[in-house]
Amino acid sequence: MGDDQIARPLLRHTLATVAYRGGKALRGAPPDFALFRVREGSRTPGEILAHLGDLFDWALTLATGAVAWHTSEPQTWDRDVDRFFAALETLDAHLATDAPLACLAGQLFQGPIADGLTHVGQLTMLRRISGAPIRGENYFKASIAAGRVGADQPPSRVEFD
Repeated sequence: MGDDQIARPLLRHTLATVAYRGGKALRGAPPDFALFRVREGSRTPGEILAHLGDLFDWALTLATGAVAWHTSEPQTWDRDVDRFFAALETLDAHLATDAPLACLAGQLFQGPIADGLTHVGQLTMLRRISGAPIRGENYFKASIAAGRVGADQPPSRVEFD
């Protein structure tokens, strides 16, 4: 069994973690949240969300060997939320196959996937700064499973303030 075959379950679980945590950060955002800016020169949540779609589209190109990066302008919040989950679903579907990875699994993790976790954390922090916080959660107890990467995520099990 190759290294990428060993790493795929962890990569898929990580994508499910991104989907779960991302879903929590994105759900119920106020209408003006997409345009919130901490200070001049910082990214808005809408720009971060568009970048997340770009990251996971890029991750798929890295995994398949057709490497391409595209920078997208933010669309509406709802369209970019849909794009985020669609990109996760497409990447996860590829990782669920036996097709060889065109890059090292570790590089796929350390690049776009870890970057995605960082940006989801930024969105969570920006929710709090903007006055629309989400509740904290014991993510160790969350119902996160490889393959569950769509917008329909299970409810939180252990939240706190």
